[in-house]
Amino acid sequence: MSTEILINVTPRETRSAMVENGVLQEIYIERRDHLSIVGNIYKGKVSRVLPGMQAAFVDVGLERAAFLHASDIRPKEVSEEIECDHEPDQITDLISDGQELMVQVVKDPLGTKGARLTMQISIPSRYLVFLPAVQCVGVSQRIEEEGERERLRAMIQKAVIAGGYGGFIVRTAGEGVPEDDLLHEAKLLYKIWESVQEINRTAKARTLIHSDLPLEQRIIRDQLKDTIEHVRIDSRQAFERCTKFAAQFNPELASRVEYYPGECPIFDLYSVEDEIQKALQRKVPLKSGGYLIIDQTEAMTTIDVNTGSFVGHHNLEETIFKTNLEATQTIARQLRLRNLGGIIILDLIDMEDEQHRQQVMRSLQKYLDLDHAKTHISQVSSLGLVEMTRKRTRESLEHVLCEDCPTCGGRGHIKTAETVCYEIFREIIRESRQYDDSKEFLVLAAQEITDLLFDEESASLAELEEFIGKPVRLQVETYYTPEQFDVVPV
Repeated sequence: MSTEILINVTPRETRSAMVENGVLQEIYIERRDHLSIVGNIYKGKVSRVLPGMQAAFVDVGLERAAFLHASDIRPKEVSEEIECDHEPDQITDLISDGQELMVQVVKDPLGTKGARLTMQISIPSRYLVFLPAVQCVGVSQRIEEEGERERLRAMIQKAVIAGGYGGFIVRTAGEGVPEDDLLHEAKLLYKIWESVQEINRTAKARTLIHSDLPLEQRIIRDQLKDTIEHVRIDSRQAFERCTKFAAQFNPELASRVEYYPGECPIFDLYSVEDEIQKALQRKVPLKSGGYLIIDQTEAMTTIDVNTGSFVGHHNLEETIFKTNLEATQTIARQLRLRNLGGIIILDLIDMEDEQHRQQVMRSLQKYLDLDHAKTHISQVSSLGLVEMTRKRTRESLEHVLCEDCPTCGGRGHIKTAETVCYEIFREIIRESRQYDDSKEFLVLAAQEITDLLFDEESASLAELEEFIGKPVRLQVETYYTPEQFDVVPV
């Protein structure tokens, strides 16, 4: 399997795409004004304890108070990355109103919900995850060879003994890594933790005391492995930062990080931009002629499988079986691409043959096993619905790029003005490369789009004009919808 990672960096937005065999599988988007805070460590202040919910709201300086459950207060025992929960104590016995705590974000704010917190701090690196409050040694379950597991456990035990406290989990990337490299990384994590503690001692409540890496460096840390052929970055500055980072933390694969200077926008390779647009649509076509309907709601996501124009060649049962079988691969890809999480209900077409049902479920599990996010198929309900869950730590693609439509009252979605502005910027760059002899560019767009370009995005527009060496003129088109625009070379 050929796998590449494409990273598109602009002043206010960074996007990363994982492409397998020329097909987009995952997309990550991080904007300067909406950075992910998962992994950040804060000094927070308990604003309200809720005994009835066994939880508390903690003010860490964000727009909404964050949520801390009692089970996330007391450290857990860790063995082979399987957490063994204790029965939680009463929340009122653990914390009180006004108490200051060191907490870490495990889930970004989603919709109307605040961030999810834990006091069980963990600090990840390339090969290890450091757990300061838990004395343990764990090894990723994806490392299957027992001799290698024993070797890693013995080496990490040395690090725990030398450090005197805490524990480690060896990540999948740690397989086959020499002892010196693992021990060096363990020492580095101890130093990071000591720095965090020092800052925490003097910091005031509602203060960020440690933040995770920016998106492009997290991609290098977490996703650059032997199966990745290239990581292409279209920003010279970001490329240099990532090269230095890779040379320090993953030197054997640092040469796979490449600068992309091509005239064609990097996300036009493999039609990534087109795939992102398709991932915002409800209907997903299957090659056979069938299709999926994907609906994302507050409570769950539903995926409906239909035969569509596919009529098969033999009989109805065979047609249904082939449609469901094809749908399993597409469903698994759409979950990754759209970053759908929480409860997911799959409405496959009813099959009478038990062997067909088993084959379809095995196929679904096989493709879900390729997903980096943890998934679990709960059961097939009495109505024939497949109930499953997928771990969610960040907003779905739809929630990142879209907002509720004010006209339809939230029943549909349109792209945000910010998203349209970035599309306009990319289109201007694309047009500037095709029309070198033009003197300027005229942008025709809706009122709210031009207002944003004149106001909050004016600095970005000025940078763009300097980059292409030509002025950009804006004109309001009253009858344009917020997503409509035209870039005209003049």
